[in-house]
Amino acid sequence: MKKQFLVLLSILVLHAVQSQTTPEKKYIAPMDPMVKQKLAQWQDIKFGLLMHWGTYSQWGIVESWSICPEDEGWTVRRGPYSKSYSDYKKAYENLQTTFNPVQFNPEKWAVAAKEAGMKYVVFTTKHHDGFCMFDTKESDYKITSSKTPFSANPRSNVTKEVFSAFRNNGFMVGAYFSKPDWHNEHYWWPYFPPKDRNVNYDPVKHPDEWNAFKKFTYNQIEELMTGYGSVDILWLDGGWVRPFNTIDPAVDWQKSIPYNQDIDMKSIAAMARSHQPGLLVVDRTVTGEFENYTTPEQQVPSKPLLEPWESCITMGNSWSYVPDDKYKSTKELVQLLIKIVSRGGNLLLNIGPSPQGDFADTAYSRLKEIGGWMKVNGEAIYNSKPKAPYSTSNTYFTQSKDEKTVYAFVLPETSKLEKQITIGNISLQPTSKIMMLGTKQWLKWKQVNNDIMIDFTGKPPSQANEYALVFKIIL
Repeated sequence: MKKQFLVLLSILVLHAVQSQTTPEKKYIAPMDPMVKQKLAQWQDIKFGLLMHWGTYSQWGIVESWSICPEDEGWTVRRGPYSKSYSDYKKAYENLQTTFNPVQFNPEKWAVAAKEAGMKYVVFTTKHHDGFCMFDTKESDYKITSSKTPFSANPRSNVTKEVFSAFRNNGFMVGAYFSKPDWHNEHYWWPYFPPKDRNVNYDPVKHPDEWNAFKKFTYNQIEELMTGYGSVDILWLDGGWVRPFNTIDPAVDWQKSIPYNQDIDMKSIAAMARSHQPGLLVVDRTVTGEFENYTTPEQQVPSKPLLEPWESCITMGNSWSYVPDDKYKSTKELVQLLIKIVSRGGNLLLNIGPSPQGDFADTAYSRLKEIGGWMKVNGEAIYNSKPKAPYSTSNTYFTQSKDEKTVYAFVLPETSKLEKQITIGNISLQPTSKIMMLGTKQWLKWKQVNNDIMIDFTGKPPSQANEYALVFKIIL
């Protein structure tokens, strides 16, 4: 009878847990005036730099995922240790003993990013593998450990150096932090082998282990919020670490989450903001109070989103450093920025530093070329907001906040600049004026039905007809 009662109780508990799995999908706008102010500031600056960097760069492999025991394309193990999971993980974690990025010079990165027109940075303080790029007191699996050669370098506290260099160049500063930690013994508990990306035990059955992990996470985030100067964004990755009632069963990777992995974001956010007033908290994919803006990954939404948002997209094919990675062309990157901003979003463009501690020459070239275009056309990007119809054919629109000026980005279909340019789906007053950014003359134009026809006989700015022409329309 006792056994039957326990079975019945287990069924009722399981049903109660499952009944709480309907996710809250509605965006919740922050109420804190300082957070609202910082969010508005962030929405105005439009263009940022993301960097994935860690010991994995030495092998030129995907960040962290090759130690995850899942059968997915991005978790494939390669190399001499790949036949045995335990041997591979041991060799991977041993990369700590050879990581020595002696070319590390964050000022060089900050200057290049600033010249490109970027205005905020998000740096990986810790990815899922648990290796810390900051001087945490919670773990010895870190770049400042005596086990790591770079610890002897006076700039070994990499996160602190990166934040300082970018802050000194006028950037908003963001800390990427992975909620899961595949090195921590309270997340992947040694008593059980890891099964997948999730915690490898049931936190309900083993609350002491889970509470130890929660404390570890809280302490590490508090370290970042107290010892690294002013921080504007806490960018949390690893969305499977979440309350069970936020799981969206329509999303494949979420419906496979087996346990409630609630790390008490309310407590973490309150602590973080007590040290960093106005901090933006971005608990990625966990819709609700602690996702101040959303982060579609490697994609551009087809239409404007109702909430603040940012597309995080790689400059190459990979998030982390890969030798001879194939980088997107400058034209593609400029046009990505235009499409995202025309829909009201920000572009967070990722570059993976090398094991020596520098960007590839191609990445610097792309930043310089983007910067050349931005110097001419930046006024149509920064402090802008979407303008219906957002895009038509090969033209994209933004407008000034006072709605008195519209910017039309024309993406050339050929390298030859036509003498008459058509911008569709826009109606102007006879008193409206038009010029191309980078030039000084007002242009002749006429309204034809719902289109405007612009006569252009001058010389466009350098590279404008290759990447995008921008017309400033005074209404």
